[in-house]
Amino acid sequence: MLKNHKLFLFDMDGTLVDSLMLWEVIWSAFGEKFLGDRSFVPNAEDDKKVRTLTLKDAMVLIHEHYHLGESGEAVWNEASRIIGDFYKSDVKLKEGAKEFLEYCKNSGVKMCIASATAPDLIELAMKHCEIEQYFSKIFSCSQIGKGKEEPDVFLMAADYFGEDKAETWVFEDSLVAIETAVGVGMPTVGIYDRFNFGQERIKEIATEYIGEGETLLKL
Repeated sequence: MLKNHKLFLFDMDGTLVDSLMLWEVIWSAFGEKFLGDRSFVPNAEDDKKVRTLTLKDAMVLIHEHYHLGESGEAVWNEASRIIGDFYKSDVKLKEGAKEFLEYCKNSGVKMCIASATAPDLIELAMKHCEIEQYFSKIFSCSQIGKGKEEPDVFLMAADYFGEDKAETWVFEDSLVAIETAVGVGMPTVGIYDRFNFGQERIKEIATEYIGEGETLLKL
């Protein structure tokens, strides 16, 4: 088990649930709806950026950069519908995730969600995957108005539980989020996801790393 741990902050997408392929579903659906071409994808820079922004900010960016839909809000509404349907019926836990959460609960570790995803969508995913019982609180970048390029969501969670940063572990698959947590002195668990970038850098800077073919049970 990890050393000096009092609180675990779990990202949702790509960390606990296998859902990052959802972006490919969204781009394809956007292409069909707005352009009549399912092959639409944003450029590599924008594709990376939207994964750490709040969904609303991400969709405003997509609207402004690619002129999809009538407004950023219209694109956001469409994305929310697609994601809601996915989380409600299709999303799956990553292998070993539930067993690890059960072990942490039995060990008395405090756990919460710290995600860029909106709370209502997080709740749909947790209900579908039957993991609501492991988390006492949800912290969402969408509530704060800042993505994970800023540390606010992590610091707010640590402050809420009254725990020191050095004993608050951040579980993440995103390089941007890992860099942010490391930057404020929080220990991190970097988690491989085939749809994410920067794996070598994550492995280099994370306190612990769950590589390809490994699960959280490694810890």
